[in-house]
Amino acid sequence: MISSPAPRPLRIAQVAPLFESVPPKLYGGTERVVSYLTEELVRQGHDVTLFASGDSVTKARLVPGCKRAVRLDPARPDPFALHARMLEEVCRSAGNFDIIHFHTDELHLPIARRCKTSRVTTLHGRLDIGGLAGLYAEYKEQPLVSISNAQRRPLPSANWLATVYHGLPADLHVATEAQGSYLAFLGRVAPEKGLEQAVEIARGSGIPLRIAAKIAHSDQEYFDSQIAPLLDGTLVTYIGEINEHEKTRFLGDAVALVFPINWPEPFGLAMIEALACGTPVIAFPHGSVPELIEDGVSGFIVEDARAAVRCTQRVNELSRRRCRESFERRFRSENMAQHYRDVYELAMD
Repeated sequence: MISSPAPRPLRIAQVAPLFESVPPKLYGGTERVVSYLTEELVRQGHDVTLFASGDSVTKARLVPGCKRAVRLDPARPDPFALHARMLEEVCRSAGNFDIIHFHTDELHLPIARRCKTSRVTTLHGRLDIGGLAGLYAEYKEQPLVSISNAQRRPLPSANWLATVYHGLPADLHVATEAQGSYLAFLGRVAPEKGLEQAVEIARGSGIPLRIAAKIAHSDQEYFDSQIAPLLDGTLVTYIGEINEHEKTRFLGDAVALVFPINWPEPFGLAMIEALACGTPVIAFPHGSVPELIEDGVSGFIVEDARAAVRCTQRVNELSRRRCRESFERRFRSENMAQHYRDVYELAMD
């Protein structure tokens, strides 16, 4: 029997946003996924160049778009200026690559149109924003990847090549078998993330809530006026942003991750981080949630805080081992990279 040849290595450019380093020092979704994808593609033998902030850490070839990531830079540089310069450099060097993979929302579209090199764009944000339908109609030739099927709904006629779910390295987190002692809230403080509902769930269940979340400058007033008065240091505790290594214990020691969002979440990386730790998820049914959480297996999908409270009393019915198995079956970075390898072949045809 003649075995088929292994897929040829590709020369791949990964173009990350400059708001956070790759990987981020603390909070950061898009840049964290770019890191996992980049490192896995390198591991699989591809020649990868990463365009990102200069404080990024990677085994790929790093081309810095700025000295340090924008959000943690005390000089507060103009992010548009930095991205414009980086994208111009991507375009100048396009001939060195088989495929360019953009993660910079719509910023690169005018430059991507000028490049003859094959390219693909993963959209990481919400798409139900005014003006985006007209924009993607103008750039209808640009191939796109969604991170959930739900994310696509506002732009059904866009040039979608595939949906590719995010993935984490299999050894990044270790699952715990023991039941936790508190509810976890992980991500960022913002009205659409449902932190007030998370507090309501904690109060209704009597289970302490620990909040590990970023507060953006734009959300500081919301935190000060709506969330800070709810903190008592006993039932509801804010512990601030945590890094990647701290997540294993934070999530692993939790009864469940509460994810009471009230917006069309494009993906929700915190959910698969929890599953990797063996921790079930109690979530509201918006955006990607019904795609990622297997109701009654890896968590509970509920309509409101009252239903979530009832589920906290049933969470011990769920197997933490099966939560981890759900992660390993569906959300490993190895799988993500292979799916993107298939997407690259489609884009290069």
